[in-house]
Amino acid sequence: MGHLGAGDVVKLAEPGGLASYRIDQFEQGDQGLAQAVRVDETLYEGSSLAQNPLELPAATPITPVFPLFLDLPLITGDELPHAPYIAATAEPWPGPVAVYSSRYDADYTLNTLVKSPAVLGVTLAPLAAATPGILDHGAPLVVELTRGSLSGVTSEALLAGANLAAIGDGSQDNWEIFQFQSADLVAPGRYELSGRLRGQLGSDALMPAQWPAGSYFVLLDGTPEQIELAASGRNTLQYFQIGPAARPYSDYSYRKLSAAFAGNGLRPYAPVHLAQKWDGADLEFSWIRRARLDGASWDLAEIPLSETQERYQVKIFSGAQLLRLEEVHQAQWRYSAAMQALDGAQGLLELQVAQLSESFGPGLRRKFRFTI
Repeated sequence: MGHLGAGDVVKLAEPGGLASYRIDQFEQGDQGLAQAVRVDETLYEGSSLAQNPLELPAATPITPVFPLFLDLPLITGDELPHAPYIAATAEPWPGPVAVYSSRYDADYTLNTLVKSPAVLGVTLAPLAAATPGILDHGAPLVVELTRGSLSGVTSEALLAGANLAAIGDGSQDNWEIFQFQSADLVAPGRYELSGRLRGQLGSDALMPAQWPAGSYFVLLDGTPEQIELAASGRNTLQYFQIGPAARPYSDYSYRKLSAAFAGNGLRPYAPVHLAQKWDGADLEFSWIRRARLDGASWDLAEIPLSETQERYQVKIFSGAQLLRLEEVHQAQWRYSAAMQALDGAQGLLELQVAQLSESFGPGLRRKFRFTI
């Protein structure tokens, strides 16, 4: 046994078979004395990783949110008229989204928390202009949503203001407000919207001949919220950092934006029903004003003014050339023969009329073409 030593494992015969022993102490001598402990060799055999694979939870990446600002007309009349809305979405949604703001590109402070994603998407087909105030039964508007869903409503709910939405090019000012009665799911996340009421809340003056495919769609269901903006902040460039509230605004997941907001809740609607008539060699124009506040009731004897005084800006154009600029205090104006001669007005001309606001300036314009 001279070749054995401490740490060696030997096998000894026992009833039932061989048993393994580890030598802990060995004394050299005529007979050799050893102290040993029985061991189980299987404890020291390696195991295959394939038998017990390590399963890690799938990581959910934080993706940048997609925000849109909407400087909209008053919807309920209870909003801050000068503050824009923000709509945000992401897939997956990271939880509350923080909107940090500053009047310069530093020292940002928390402005607003967006708690829920907006129902937001893009159009997959063009939408042609339609007459406001009556149901548009044209081709369905095809919309693909980033997330969320749409549903149809009854005629009664539609007339009560349900399914209000905005379509636009993504800039903060250029949004047409409309409603839809039917929303048919035609593919995952894809809807066809029909039975539309176009140019709502005075946005008919912003309706183009056609909204192209790729225009943005935002459901105005109460999820888009107004940001904090002082009245003195109108028309002043503001800087924003927008991203997951769980991360600092220095994180890669934040988007930096800048914008100046006009405060379109203060903007007068464009007049309607422009008309002309000749009185000898003079031209008389007339129109009807509209109210951005409290003007929806059929019981009103007169349309509310919504401004401190009644004033309009009148322009006459020949092509792109401005021939005349006037301010009038009633919903009519006479373009006298003497004015026409002085302006050199002849051929196809265009009249533009906008109501004036002391807080906003000229509102949306109504255009009317005529010939002299």
